[in-house]
Amino acid sequence: MADLISGYCVMFNSETTIGNLFREKIAPSAFDRSLRERPDVLALWNHNYDRPLGRTAAGTLDLRSDRIGLWFGLNPDETTPDGLTAIGTVGRQDVKGCSFGFTVTRETWDEGDYEQLPLRIVEEATLWEVTLTPMPAYPETSASLSRASTNATAAAERIRRREAAHRARGIR
Repeated sequence: MADLISGYCVMFNSETTIGNLFREKIAPSAFDRSLRERPDVLALWNHNYDRPLGRTAAGTLDLRSDRIGLWFGLNPDETTPDGLTAIGTVGRQDVKGCSFGFTVTRETWDEGDYEQLPLRIVEEATLWEVTLTPMPAYPETSASLSRASTNATAAAERIRRREAAHRARGIR
């Protein structure tokens, strides 16, 4: 059996408060351009670049934008301590949320009134990483563990790697 961690690392049109300074929500097409033009995105443990769990270019991370949000499928390496940590903590639901690292390229602000914090709507952004975290800024995000048969996982991994290689060469 192979382990797959999947869920939504971004929930579109979901509002959260950032540092008690402003409210934020992500527009449905915010990452479309980034995923097309910069398809190599990392999966990390708690935003730590020293603890990679997967990446799109390697075929170990799959990202898909749909009407709900940015869905991810991650095949962590079961032979590494961080892979086992991810599998164990997500499997027990000690970690059940996600976050993401990005650079905003287009946004709008709604100043609201004196009773509300300003609202930032991220309309377009460059996505650098998605992360498993026990304390997500957007609590509606999700991560769960499933087990797939070895043959199905191997076939899916071959397809993901081939698609990632095509994207890297500009083949769509």
